[in-house]
Amino acid sequence: MRILVFLLFYHCATENAKSYKTSNPNFILIMVDDLGIGDLGCYGNKTLRTPNIDKLAKGGVTFTQHIAASPLCTPSRAAFLTGRYPIRSGMAALSSVGVFLFSASSGGLPTEEITFAKLLKQKGYSTALIGKWHLGLNCNSGNDFCHHPLNHGFDYFYGLAITNLRDCKPGEGSVFVAGFQSYLATLLQLIGITLICLEMLHYVNLFRIPCGARGYFVFLCTFGLGLSLIFLYSFRYLNCFLMRNHQIIQQPLSYKNLTQRLTEEAVQFIGRNTDAPFLLFMSYLHVHTALYASKDFKGKSKHGLYGDAVEEMDWSVGKILDVLGKWNLNDKTLVYFTSDQGAHVEEISSTGEVHGGYNGIYKGGKSTNWEGGIRVPGLLHWPGVVQAGFRIDEPTSNMDIFPTVVKLAGIPLPKDRIIDGRDLMPLLQGKILQSEHEFLFHYCNAYLNAVRWHPGNSESIWKAFFFTPKFKPEGSNGCYNSHVCHCFGSSVTPHSPPLLFDLSRDPEEKNPLTPQTEHRFYEILDIIQQAVNNHTKSLHGVSNQLSWGNILWKPWLQLCCSSVFLSCYCDHESDEKLGLP
Repeated sequence: MRILVFLLFYHCATENAKSYKTSNPNFILIMVDDLGIGDLGCYGNKTLRTPNIDKLAKGGVTFTQHIAASPLCTPSRAAFLTGRYPIRSGMAALSSVGVFLFSASSGGLPTEEITFAKLLKQKGYSTALIGKWHLGLNCNSGNDFCHHPLNHGFDYFYGLAITNLRDCKPGEGSVFVAGFQSYLATLLQLIGITLICLEMLHYVNLFRIPCGARGYFVFLCTFGLGLSLIFLYSFRYLNCFLMRNHQIIQQPLSYKNLTQRLTEEAVQFIGRNTDAPFLLFMSYLHVHTALYASKDFKGKSKHGLYGDAVEEMDWSVGKILDVLGKWNLNDKTLVYFTSDQGAHVEEISSTGEVHGGYNGIYKGGKSTNWEGGIRVPGLLHWPGVVQAGFRIDEPTSNMDIFPTVVKLAGIPLPKDRIIDGRDLMPLLQGKILQSEHEFLFHYCNAYLNAVRWHPGNSESIWKAFFFTPKFKPEGSNGCYNSHVCHCFGSSVTPHSPPLLFDLSRDPEEKNPLTPQTEHRFYEILDIIQQAVNNHTKSLHGVSNQLSWGNILWKPWLQLCCSSVFLSCYCDHESDEKLGLP
């Protein structure tokens, strides 16, 4: 039955679609942050209102097995921009922290990596990134901007350098306090034990320590603790700022009418490029916490502030689609919509309100490679080129956008590196019946966590887990005792042999297979292991951009739009200046 549906789709696509060899098409690539696949009407949600995104699905193709290359923001976005697994560019962490937390970190997307924006800019496209970047800023000084979007192919940048965190919005709590409290308690214990031991050694005349030295030690410890507290207090001023190109225009960030401001920037960029090819990467801050919504949307949804944020984001998508219609650009523009990973199921506000989204039937969420963490919305809309109203169940990846966009722009793919994404157009146009991704490798930070195998001429989609995160409490759907699930040590359960699922029969990943329930059990695992061996051979050593040395805060890299360090403040983009209500 599935094959017959495919054949019908491909017949319609081939008969009705125009040639996609349109000269220099425009591209609007929309990525939402932490949006669950179950949050949208076109994926089955009945209570959230997403009419504009649903319109994209109705007029285009819906991918039902669209996979993020990583279940965390920074590595997922690196893979999206480059078409390569983040492990290849050093954008996958060996530690428990898998994203950039500070604007003054030295790590970031390496200069030698090639983004689709860089290739299209060389072809004469106008390119813009509006919204979230989260792939680094500076390397060695506070103004070298080696990792900045403008150094990776974007002509124009308006948005946040890192990400939208609870700490950025007063009253929303902190993602650091729990960890800092634990760190502080441990440090105080170590200081206390050290002082007691020194006093005992001094008392029994085994080790004479001058009082001045002991006082100096106490002073250094107190100074370090004080500096840490000051930094924690100043986090919002140091890290939560809005930039236009290289300039900070608002520090700290104001959430008032923020979505309207981002939307207006997108509308203006399209309006400036109606007669020239353009690429717009609209990278929403929604629906990552801290959640926010303007007065026109706050309190209007059935799902609290999270639902308000989703519905405001949908409104913004509608405004972007409207401007395409206004300038008669619909037929010339490919619009793609996705999320960087699944919903963050651990997100609960200080008042007990759910601030994470809905992953539908799928298990787990952000930071895990269960389907809830990596199966994301995937919509592709291009009137007259992509057949409207069809669904594709084949495995696809957000890495596929790189080769798809580059080839449509008439640019050859780079020959000096492995591109892991696959051009989607042959699948969309009916030239092939099955995804070119026979295998997809799912990393938890830098650790190979699971492998997906879709054999040729088979409906089965096998998925093998080498380890799985421990849910807390046991039997829940997330790591509630931690802000995100971790990838090694006591936080995971290793599996030997690997856990094996057939997603075509068990998409909820409820029933791991055994040699008794699947007669090819060991044969399937052997084939997957051989694929892992081949994949591992293709990896080459690169600098780890998410090492502790690269992610920690470096004062000399700190950007500040005022002369008062640790209390940076400016507002060159107030609502009054913009004429917003």
